[in-house]
Amino acid sequence: MLNMQNIKNIRNENNLSQKEVANILKVSRSSYAMWESNNNIFPLKRLIDYCNYFNISIDYAFNLTETKQYNKTKINLDLKLIGKRLKEFRIENNLKQENIANILHIDQPTWSVYENGKNLIGTPFLYIICSKYHISADYLLGRIDNPKSI
Repeated sequence: MLNMQNIKNIRNENNLSQKEVANILKVSRSSYAMWESNNNIFPLKRLIDYCNYFNISIDYAFNLTETKQYNKTKINLDLKLIGKRLKEFRIENNLKQENIANILHIDQPTWSVYENGKNLIGTPFLYIICSKYHISADYLLGRIDNPKSI
């Protein structure tokens, strides 16, 4: 299960209401509230928008590190680079596509779509990979080049 406590903490540190953050993200207050309370999964694209707005790392949002921000964080996503890094991660860990798909409880074609840069990986799948293999979400998403490991 994702630990999104840092999301709430950042909002509170900035003295913003859930409604104000929802407006920033262009979503309803109820949707944002569900994400913040872990009653629904924070879509990765919206989480990235959140992190960009508050200048925090995805790793920090996932509560995988105490590093709030990295130097030279890229804001725009490149699906091809993300796919390349997901494939490199899989190969470096001696995993076949079927292996990683089984770990994530998805089918192999879904993983292949992520690796080929056709779709953005789902938030829970990214979190599982990063927490299990101690790899930076910001690195896998091409937001940073270093550090690779957390």
